[in-house]
Amino acid sequence: MAERQEVIAPLVAALRDLATWLYDTQVPGIIIGGVAASLLGRPRVTRDVDALVIVDEKEWELFLVNGQTYGFVPRLSEPLKFAHQARVLLLRHETSGIDIDIAFGALPFEAESISRATWRTIGGVSLPLPAVEDLIIMKAIAHRPRDIVDIESLLDTHPRLDLRRVRRWVGEFATALDAPELLQDFNTLVTQRRKKRKPS
Repeated sequence: MAERQEVIAPLVAALRDLATWLYDTQVPGIIIGGVAASLLGRPRVTRDVDALVIVDEKEWELFLVNGQTYGFVPRLSEPLKFAHQARVLLLRHETSGIDIDIAFGALPFEAESISRATWRTIGGVSLPLPAVEDLIIMKAIAHRPRDIVDIESLLDTHPRLDLRRVRRWVGEFATALDAPELLQDFNTLVTQRRKKRKPS
């Protein structure tokens, strides 16, 4: 229990300051990645934080400066140069030592996901979280082994989902990326989950 607390306490501190930063500066954003998967699905250990925000590219430097007020410092010597290449700002929460990856959204799906977010209070901390369907879409696109496990967890935890929305967006990304396996693998997961739930 003590070891678990040692992992959770720094994460909670980083999440609290990140949520405060976004709220105070009125930056549209959501917590994604392993933290969101753990809170919306089955709990799992994660030691970093991922977020998605909508910030005009001209405002990235100001966004970075504001973040330092809340204890978030760059992990690279030229963070904005990397951000312009990868659309990701690599930061660290000084107090907790937790790494924070903030993705700058630009796609219609990303903006829509943020507009559909809800603030949920977890452990005394209010966090902007994506709709379960939107998190599944992100995980299906990322398509790493860890993401597949998270999708299974989310499907098990939320049996009543808008699968039409998930399939539509995953299908669009599969076409755009010429990666039909994205939708094929998601459909396979859904079929497997349904078989698992059927009484024998």
